[in-house]
Amino acid sequence: MNGRRLIAVLVAALLSPTLAPAQTGAQAVPLVPAIPAPATEDTPPAAFTPIGPIQPIELSVMTYNVEGLPWPVRFGRGSKLKAIGAQLAALREKGIEPDVVLLQEGFRDEVDDLIELSGYPYVAKGPRKKQRDGSQLNREDYPRYKRVKYRRKGEGWGKWGSSGLWVLSNHPINWVKSHAYHYCAGLDCLANKGVMLVSLDVPGLPVPVEIADTHLNSKGASGVPRNRNRSAHHLQAAELGQFMATDRTPGAPLIVGGDFNVMHAPDRYDYVMQRYPFEVVSQVCFQTPESCDAKISADGDAPWLDTQDLIGFKPGDKVAIRPIQVEARFDGSATGGPVLSDHDAYEVTFRLTPIPALRVPPHKP
Repeated sequence: MNGRRLIAVLVAALLSPTLAPAQTGAQAVPLVPAIPAPATEDTPPAAFTPIGPIQPIELSVMTYNVEGLPWPVRFGRGSKLKAIGAQLAALREKGIEPDVVLLQEGFRDEVDDLIELSGYPYVAKGPRKKQRDGSQLNREDYPRYKRVKYRRKGEGWGKWGSSGLWVLSNHPINWVKSHAYHYCAGLDCLANKGVMLVSLDVPGLPVPVEIADTHLNSKGASGVPRNRNRSAHHLQAAELGQFMATDRTPGAPLIVGGDFNVMHAPDRYDYVMQRYPFEVVSQVCFQTPESCDAKISADGDAPWLDTQDLIGFKPGDKVAIRPIQVEARFDGSATGGPVLSDHDAYEVTFRLTPIPALRVPPHKP
């Protein structure tokens, strides 16, 4: 399909009311009555009170690009999104559902059905369609980047969809912050890609856990030359780093996940790590296999480059964190479940351990 025809198809699809749910404020929420509205940026954070005794806990986090693109860009995705919700519900019935699910490409109305079927009581949504944010880059990082260069490939058409980012949680969401990326390349510009940061009140921990979900610019799927999409990816990585540096609570335990679009692209991966370094689970488990139960095969010397999807972490001042198990979901295996997207779901179980405060002995004159 040539570029002009592809744009025409995309615009027709994206103008369709099936693209995204209605918006209800600075942080839009799904219109599903059974799901309580999440905290948003417009809602002051609730006062935090530790829940239950302070003790080590396990927290499982899944990242999943659900390929929730509209017809005619994708066919049959509505039924597949509902099937994902049903599969998550089946895991819940067995008591093995992820505590937190990070979704990407959740554009279609059927994402509401996915959420309702899955049973998660707390939901947040990332940058809305109309959210506009500055680049946040420092003066020395300000690029020579023409924001509209490949008009026939989707640049300059405006945002025809939201970020497609969602967080589903078993634990209360204290607050939500988000940033819509200022830079983009090609067809990716039609979605308002960005990053979302949520704060969760998790029983057993002395402080909230913060979790980030993001989706960075694609490579060939963007429809523009490699230098163009790579530059946009690097700029978004820089924006991600700046957002996390300014909006994350200093010293909070942090988990980062999403579709980083780094498969077979060490230059992209390295740039993300330069701008906001964090421990990548697949790299930690490959380099120290005794530290976690990896149920995913690791081929080659850098298995973290065999996928677009990453989950990472940063320990906090009061909470240590390490991965103890990694597994794939929805990968067509007997244990993982049916293939329901062009990505597998990637799930990590972390052990979070409160760090006891050191007792300061009394001063002796």
